[in-house]
Amino acid sequence: MTTHTPQRIALFGATGSIGTSALDVIARHPERFSVDTLAAGSNVTALLKLCERFKPQVAVIADEKQFASLKQGLQDLGLSTRAEAGDAALRARAAASEVDTVIAAIVGAAGLTSTLAAARAGKRLLLANKESLVLAGELLMQAAQASGATLVPVDSEHNAIFQCMPADGETRTVKRIILTASGGPFRGRTRAALSDITPAQAIAHPNWSMGAKISVDSATLMNKGLEVIEAHHLFAMPASRIAVVVHPQSIVHSMVEYEDGSTLAQLGRPDMRTTLAVGLAWPDRVNSGVEGLDWTQHNKLEFEAPDLETFPALQLAFDAMAAGGTAPAMLNALNEIAVSAFLQAQCSFLGIPALVAAGLDALESGPATSLDALLAADQRARAFGAEYLRKH
Repeated sequence: MTTHTPQRIALFGATGSIGTSALDVIARHPERFSVDTLAAGSNVTALLKLCERFKPQVAVIADEKQFASLKQGLQDLGLSTRAEAGDAALRARAAASEVDTVIAAIVGAAGLTSTLAAARAGKRLLLANKESLVLAGELLMQAAQASGATLVPVDSEHNAIFQCMPADGETRTVKRIILTASGGPFRGRTRAALSDITPAQAIAHPNWSMGAKISVDSATLMNKGLEVIEAHHLFAMPASRIAVVVHPQSIVHSMVEYEDGSTLAQLGRPDMRTTLAVGLAWPDRVNSGVEGLDWTQHNKLEFEAPDLETFPALQLAFDAMAAGGTAPAMLNALNEIAVSAFLQAQCSFLGIPALVAAGLDALESGPATSLDALLAADQRARAFGAEYLRKH
């Protein structure tokens, strides 16, 4: 990007933790980046505050019932920002000619259609919505390839792999990719010790500041399972060439091992602003606001194998990836239902992988040929999850 033409950015999920980090990086480089669109789920108050500061052309609220309050709020602030609402508005902004870059940070399956729209429109797509790849990885990668979209993962692990991969994207010399996992707040505990875990305990991640849902996924290791499926799609790697290693310090974000015995790793502080800066400026590097590591403070980096008996969610994800078709979409939906129930104290911590396993056993996987097929599988899995919770 030249300094004369700022990159015009649509940020979906602006009020969440990734949105906050993205806006911090964007604000540091007004000559390089400008905010065209800010979008949020239902938090109008937080969205209006951001509009007041960044003055986007368009503000989108996904919850259509909040449209009137958004429109009125923008008028009250005297802003010329245009108010829009609903999924169709998100899709339109993702594909709009005024937008160069889309940051897809809407949590859950709700972010899928706008992410696909950005990929089909050939945008630079900073992907922080893991469900898009888990649910519809084949469709998303095909769309990006067909349109020439630049897809940069924002997850720290995939961003690390992105940085360590060959510059030409050719993977024939890559032996395997190794995803690191912090192990979450319950690393080292036995399965029996997890029977009475509360939501508050599960949300307290030792290294990262994240939303409730992703924190619980990190505690069950499902987060790492979803990342394995993502890595499979993003880097065209079979399951046999993807490994997971537990690294409690979260300093080594992931690694790429080559045929010649070399392993390249990306290291840094656990701060999403680094990965967002990589995505926004790549192949350039810009100041993200994150300090480099103090190597005198990191004299011990530990690595260990994941405990699949205590944390079966990771194996369930490998199984769903092996089954292929709509199985990963169902895994994702079953997990969303289970985590939501756990956060509302309607399901135990160990009940999360139990529900997912029961659903994968009971539901038949079909081919993932279209978005409709994937969304139908998603709905079947959610219906199963709701029924399972009623019975248990």
